[in-house]
Amino acid sequence: MPKKSLQVFALLLSVGLLLPGTARAVLDIRITEGVEGDIPIAVVPFEWTGKGALPSEDVSAIVAADLRRSGRFAMLPEDEFLEHPHQAQDVKFDNWSTLGVEALVIGRVLPGKQGGYEIQFRLFDIFKKGTAGTPEEQYRNKQLLGHSLPARADNLRYTAHYVSDLIYEKLTGEAGVFRTRIAYVTAEQGPDGERYSLQVADADGYSPHRVLTSGQPIMSPAWSPDGRYLAYVSFQNQRSGVYVQDLGTGEQPRLVAAYPGINGAPAWSPDGKKLALTLSRADAGNPEVYVMDLASRKLQRITFNSAIDTEPAWSPDGTMLVFTSDRSGRPQLYRIPAQGGRAQRITFEGTYNARATFSPDGKRLAMVHGDGAQFRIAVMDLESGLFRVLTEGRLDESPSFAPNGGMILYAVGGGPRGQLGVVTVDGRETQRLTLERGDVREPAWGPFTED
Repeated sequence: MPKKSLQVFALLLSVGLLLPGTARAVLDIRITEGVEGDIPIAVVPFEWTGKGALPSEDVSAIVAADLRRSGRFAMLPEDEFLEHPHQAQDVKFDNWSTLGVEALVIGRVLPGKQGGYEIQFRLFDIFKKGTAGTPEEQYRNKQLLGHSLPARADNLRYTAHYVSDLIYEKLTGEAGVFRTRIAYVTAEQGPDGERYSLQVADADGYSPHRVLTSGQPIMSPAWSPDGRYLAYVSFQNQRSGVYVQDLGTGEQPRLVAAYPGINGAPAWSPDGKKLALTLSRADAGNPEVYVMDLASRKLQRITFNSAIDTEPAWSPDGTMLVFTSDRSGRPQLYRIPAQGGRAQRITFEGTYNARATFSPDGKRLAMVHGDGAQFRIAVMDLESGLFRVLTEGRLDESPSFAPNGGMILYAVGGGPRGQLGVVTVDGRETQRLTLERGDVREPAWGPFTED
């Protein structure tokens, strides 16, 4: 690879691509390809028992959309319903079994205290054998969940996501991710040029919040393990620097790395005490992987090679780093002990593998995989080496696992404007998250957080 190409490769991989565009408030989600999930389910529109205007959010529609997007459920269209029950005694289980439905969600939204609401919902297993006894006893036997949840008027959507999480976990045995958040970068054309924004939104693209805006590019957002901070790369001082933003206080971001040359690709250690970085300090002369202790700012150099080493990612147990290097002649993935040591190449499929991220259980890697013509999102099982390409785009990049490991968020390029994509880890369903105008890029899926 020519020297100039190596320099470009280092810059792009360390700090990401510069992407123009115009942001709008909410990301629109469109399911572009899908195979019906494993569990046939019906979500009956919840009854509003109050007087006057309907609540600002349609709780049951949010729940149905959440479950549909997960790729785990086959959602029965409402026009095929034989009934619309809202309470247990109104359910005729034979109607639903005839339709092949295995799980049924019903509910009501009631006026609550101080202008809030109360969400009552039930989840039934249609085919579970009922017991002899009163109808109430039979309903209770088929009921898997039954909750009454208070919700503030300004928190109704979040509570609906909580309902989705409860249902998802009950039916799959895995935690739902519908209350988690995503971070991404947008850009807006202003009178003085591009204005870049780092934004945080719900996992479904709603409730966006602008964390910061800059006249210089913002790239590579990375969540801290507790979800309180975002590390990112900015050029606000006319050169690359790594910053840490406190999402709770909204205080000015803290500059943690501004060495001469490249400062990029921040990645938090699982304990939140360190950042792995790509730096091209004078002691190295070329991009290398370093680990910074955030309390002391002490640096430890991890890689020692004349090639370009960049894009570190921590294993969930904190013992290992995976990084991108062109030491073999083309970008491939290598792993190395987190304290330093011998690097080992781990990817051999295709001519390009980069931008790795670990699944939450540490068993798989997602990456950008290239064959010379297209760059797509792929996953590799670290034990078996099984390799699978999940997407069909021309320039897909920046993969980020959902915190339950069930989906991967990524950037979709190669078109007239940038979008975000979501693909299930089995590749059965893909979605697009788009802005009405302009580009959205550099996605990062946030962790589970305490309520």
